[in-house]
Amino acid sequence: MTNDQIASAIGTPTSKSDVFEIRFKARNPIKGMFIETSDYRELSRKNLWRIVHENNLEEYTRSQNEALARIFNGNEFTKLRRLS
Repeated sequence: MTNDQIASAIGTPTSKSDVFEIRFKARNPIKGMFIETSDYRELSRKNLWRIVHENNLEEYTRSQNEALARIFNGNEFTKLRRLS
C-alpha cells in the first residue's frame, strides 16, 4: 500500500488509538496500533510506520514507551482493517 492509502485508512489524529489488523504480502497478519512519534512525518513520507503489537498495547498505554513499537514498511501491507 502507498503512504497516502495508509494515512487515509488510519484517519485523523483522534482515531490513532484504534487497533488495526494489518495484512502483509509475505508474512502472517498482525493486530496493532499505529503510533505518532517525533519522527512520524519523516517515516510516513518513506512509507514506514511505527506499530505497537497487540501484546504490548496495555503496557504502551500505561508507559507510552516507544521502544514497544516496531517499524514496518507500508509497501508490504496488503490490507488494513480497523478493529476498534
